[in-house]
Amino acid sequence: MNYLESELAEARRTISTDSYPMSIGELTNLYRDKELVIRPPFQRLFRWSESQKSRLIESILIGIPLPSIFVAQDEAGKWELVDGLQRVSTLLQLQGLLPREDYDELVLTGTKYLPSLDGVMWDSETEPSLTPAQRLDIKRAKVDLKIVLRGSDPKTKFDLFQRLNSFGSKLSNQEIRNAQLVGVNPAFVEWLGRLAEIDSFSSLLRLPEGDKEKKYDEELVLRFLFLHSKTDDEILKIKNFQDEIEEFAVDFALSFNDDVASSLESVFRATFDRLASVDENMFRKWDSQRGRFTGGFLNTSFEAFAIGLGYIISTGSTVQADIRQAVIDFWSQPEMAAGQFATGKSTEARLRVIVPRGRAMLLG
Repeated sequence: MNYLESELAEARRTISTDSYPMSIGELTNLYRDKELVIRPPFQRLFRWSESQKSRLIESILIGIPLPSIFVAQDEAGKWELVDGLQRVSTLLQLQGLLPREDYDELVLTGTKYLPSLDGVMWDSETEPSLTPAQRLDIKRAKVDLKIVLRGSDPKTKFDLFQRLNSFGSKLSNQEIRNAQLVGVNPAFVEWLGRLAEIDSFSSLLRLPEGDKEKKYDEELVLRFLFLHSKTDDEILKIKNFQDEIEEFAVDFALSFNDDVASSLESVFRATFDRLASVDENMFRKWDSQRGRFTGGFLNTSFEAFAIGLGYIISTGSTVQADIRQAVIDFWSQPEMAAGQFATGKSTEARLRVIVPRGRAMLLG
């Protein structure tokens, strides 16, 4: 057997799947019976517009086949939604089955082929509604379910979700990670969220609301956890940052416990408390002409100073007495002042230069 055949055989052993068609009514009943699990972080990613939701209902009513929905079977035999959130949530919202405190009943809008859908609801005593026959048409419409069976490798389930959501998805990397990581260990995802809310961390980042909604602050927490303890040699060996941080996230979630959380949270707080106490603009670029930090948040600053200081604290090394001056000196280097690493570099190439350089500047 050649190497490729060996790799194929090993990969196929990590995941077992099944497939069969199911009516929307049957899928709805599974949700009612709590046998179809849509975790809260999934529902927070329910972003379709009323127009998109209405086009889905139009497709069902006129007989256009829907793409497959993917679920993963848990140890109790329940199905956890892996891909198809927008479609499934739309169908549940239409029927008034999503939590009322979060979602109103769906009021459809007119579509290309069915303009008379405008203002129509599922079943209302006071508003225009679908007829009993139309509701039955929707309930009896079939969807193809792909099932990742119980016993499949959790890492493979995560990878499946990543791949399915990478084609045309508008979710951020961290939103996709969170949605699937919650199925590995919800306590880990909640902990990431709590770290992102620590005052010193959020005051240093001061991210726009749009970035926070896309969980970019939580991605930066994960980046810190992933990178801060790596040696310079390990930083140099990073070949595919996104793949490696995702593997780290799954491994971390699987092994996560209170002791691990307490130890890492201590380093995290010490790092960002120290930086915030020096200058809350630390993650901006130093402008030598104005004599102050200017502009918005920069990944380069975060990687140089947060990752750098985190490493020094975690290893018990001595920190430079004047951190602010060390940061100014960092930006005063000709290649940094010229913005050589601000744009146009891959994440891997930037990390190989910025992280070791930042550490060197902050060491006492």
